[in-house]
Amino acid sequence: MVVNYPGEFEVNGKKIVIDEDGFLQNPEAWDEKVAEWMAINIEGITQLTERHWKLIRYLRKYWETYGVCPPVKILLKETGETLESIYELFPDGPAHGACKVAGAPKPTGCV
Repeated sequence: MVVNYPGEFEVNGKKIVIDEDGFLQNPEAWDEKVAEWMAINIEGITQLTERHWKLIRYLRKYWETYGVCPPVKILLKETGETLESIYELFPDGPAHGACKVAGAPKPTGCV
C-alpha cells in the first residue's frame, strides 16, 4: 500500500511527518521500523534485504555525522555497490530512494 503525502503518519507509536516529495521532516523520529514503513509505503519496496540495510545504515550514519548524504562516488566506494545495483535496490536511486528511507532530508547536491 502506497500512502499519499505530504502528511503525518503514525509508525510504531511515533508520529512522522512526510513532505510533498516523500522525505521525512522530523529525522529524529527515524528508526528501523520507520525505514521499513517508508520503504513499503513510499518507495513500494516489499522487502528490505541485508543489502538494502547496508546502504540504509551507511547513509543514516553518514547523515548523522556530516548532516548531508554522501556524494555518489563516496557511497559506491564505501559500500562496494555499483550505481546500477543501487537502482536495483532503490528504483528511485540513491538520493530519492535510499536517502529517503534512511530518514535523511531531501539532498540538495548531487547524490
